[in-house]
Amino acid sequence: MRTLALCLAAVLAPLVVGAQTRPVTVDDVLALRVVGNAPAISPDGRAVLFTVRQWVDSGGGKKDARTSIWRAPADASTPARQITFGERGETQPDWSPDGRFMSFVASRGRDAKAQVWVLRADGGEARPLTSADENVQAYAWSPDSRRLAYTVADAATADDKSAVERRDDERPFERPAPNVHLWVVEVATGATSRVTSGEAFTIQGALSWSSDNARVAFAAGASALLRDGRRDIYVADVVAKTTEKISTNFGPDVNPRFSPDGRLIAYLATPNTAPAIADGTPKGTVGQQHVMVYDTTSKATRDATGQLVVDPGEPRWSADGTRILFAAGTRAWNEIWSLEIATGRATQVTKGRTLQLGSFSTDGTKAAVVLDTPTAPPDVHVADASFTTFTKVSDVNPQAAQFALGASEVITWKSRDGLEVEGILLKPVGYDAAKRYPLLVVAHGGPAGAYVDNYRVGGLEGGQLWAGQGWAVFYPNPRGSTNYGEKFLRANVADWGGGDFKDIDAGVDALIARGIADKDKLAHVGWSYGGYMTAWTITQTKRYKAAMVGAGLTNMWSMYGTNDIPSTLQGYFGGIASKETLPLYVNRSAMTHIDNVTTPTLILHGASDERVPVGQAQELFRGLKDRGKTTELVFYPREGHGFTEYYHLQDRLNRIHDWVTRFVSGDAPPASRQ
Repeated sequence: MRTLALCLAAVLAPLVVGAQTRPVTVDDVLALRVVGNAPAISPDGRAVLFTVRQWVDSGGGKKDARTSIWRAPADASTPARQITFGERGETQPDWSPDGRFMSFVASRGRDAKAQVWVLRADGGEARPLTSADENVQAYAWSPDSRRLAYTVADAATADDKSAVERRDDERPFERPAPNVHLWVVEVATGATSRVTSGEAFTIQGALSWSSDNARVAFAAGASALLRDGRRDIYVADVVAKTTEKISTNFGPDVNPRFSPDGRLIAYLATPNTAPAIADGTPKGTVGQQHVMVYDTTSKATRDATGQLVVDPGEPRWSADGTRILFAAGTRAWNEIWSLEIATGRATQVTKGRTLQLGSFSTDGTKAAVVLDTPTAPPDVHVADASFTTFTKVSDVNPQAAQFALGASEVITWKSRDGLEVEGILLKPVGYDAAKRYPLLVVAHGGPAGAYVDNYRVGGLEGGQLWAGQGWAVFYPNPRGSTNYGEKFLRANVADWGGGDFKDIDAGVDALIARGIADKDKLAHVGWSYGGYMTAWTITQTKRYKAAMVGAGLTNMWSMYGTNDIPSTLQGYFGGIASKETLPLYVNRSAMTHIDNVTTPTLILHGASDERVPVGQAQELFRGLKDRGKTTELVFYPREGHGFTEYYHLQDRLNRIHDWVTRFVSGDAPPASRQ
């Protein structure tokens, strides 16, 4: 095996931190509170609202995930505190622009729908502001704080409800869901008015008001089907009840945001010039989003992307309206970027940070962000306008100070064709350079995703859970990943299982060559596209002693016809499944090469997964079982593509651990799990 050069990036996390006393456990992973990614700073910049999700006992041994609203002073002068305590939780905290009210979405009462609730910023009891027949999905305050726009799906008819109650509830495949429309409520009186209606579109995502309090911008799809990429930007006049479509791109246009003076609307667009498929929906494409700017006076739209090389996140206008700021994946980090509208000049504002951007104070001098590091879990911080100073205002997981953590490194290596590839290496706790360690390879989902150098207690496999048990964990970002530019993103189009597999394989070679990984103690796991990569890998090499295929795509031909987003596969496999594209769909399927597998393979899948249907797991299991291979298939009731139930998450962590250590190290699982 040839030796590959392995270059270390400059950013290294310390080997240990603080007063660590013990390795991370499965219970620790599940006990971590999760801070929401959209903290809201008050208009005057003095306080921050944010969400915290945690598991709570709900009786009979059952555990439910509950999200609550917390508040913290922006100067961290006093500890953050929980301010809502509803039995079903609260989400979407915000402030009225005049700073007098706080608001959130909650379902309170038996069988109640989710409504917008408001309470005074100085305290008191919350009251429901909306009384929609269905759940409120998104909302936004008008600049004058007198009204609130919100979206809600059209209510089912009395006949439809009666049919469901008597179980006359057949469901035609791809039957359109009720459309989502725009409403406005008066804060003082509670009077509501409907702004949009009809079958022309269904609203998706956030809302943005114009500065004159007269218009609301939103993105809307031509249908509610996930595979239908026709999404456009609309502007509704809330008084005249008229709506105008302002975008013309055939692909998805999302996240509109009015400029502070109301003259411009920034939004994100994924260009699509490919012809529609026969049913009129766009053929899937692979590419980065562009920043578009629409002039409400001239009604002209221009591409303001300019020199930007990253895939932009949700846009935020600077207070003076000259720049757009956003968070974007940037190699192994998630950074703040600034884009000058007039010149297209793009500037990376932060360096070596992993953060999520919330909101700005009215004057733009402060921003609420969620920040984490390899040694500190996510918490809310308040940044200055230059994003050079960060004040930590929450500490929702103080118990994390007890964890012994392995060091994290950003590493690069050369792939088989010379392409430079990057990833994250998590070293074992107490790493000794004179020793080799078992290596767990974790392939990410997507494929348009990427690992960043962040806090690794949690996730699919648990991260530091393995480092505490003497394992190295490898998180590669092969070609096809985001964060490295559009050329890299598109590098696995028509090449799933080709260059991406070789990138990961070369990374493992590099870790062996460096003396970190034990070549005889390798395991490979992944979920979704990571599950695809794991299934593909075990048909291409016998080097892994154990594998876990989670929600994995195993037969691309049958996958195309049974999943809910076939347009994604169109973009990677040359179009719809047809005689012309059949060779690629079939050749890049693990099932085509199933005879090559020798690796003991655990298969995990949500029983209600429509993204990667259960047949993909069944085909792999049957193919392995009929050939006498070591395999096990586990379905998790009620779970979709992502898991949401406590005991299923717990079982997945334990089951992956037990399977991998059994076949790599010869360890027997605890008696309680045998």
